[in-house]
Amino acid sequence: MFARILEVEVKMQKKEEFAKIMKNEILPILRKQNGFREILPFFPEKLREDKVVTISLWTTKQDAERYEREFYPKVFDILKPFLNTPVVVNNYNLETTLCEHLVEMLAA
Repeated sequence: MFARILEVEVKMQKKEEFAKIMKNEILPILRKQNGFREILPFFPEKLREDKVVTISLWTTKQDAERYEREFYPKVFDILKPFLNTPVVVNNYNLETTLCEHLVEMLAA
């Protein structure tokens, strides 16, 4: 399994709208992608913080790379009005032998 981890600063006054856009516009795009497994959005516990982290899980690195090439530019354009800073993207291999329950859950 492969993970894309994105970090971004969202405009404080637009956090709620950002979450709605993620759910109503971005998630449907992701669900149509080959190899997409799940997205895990993390919003700060303290309302004054503006850093949001999202982890998208993919079956293979190639699936994530295809999404990044073909669809991420459109997703970025949708999210751009909500952002204070550029998006920082990091890619990781997920060691699934250490998280068997997560793998089972995603397979269900």
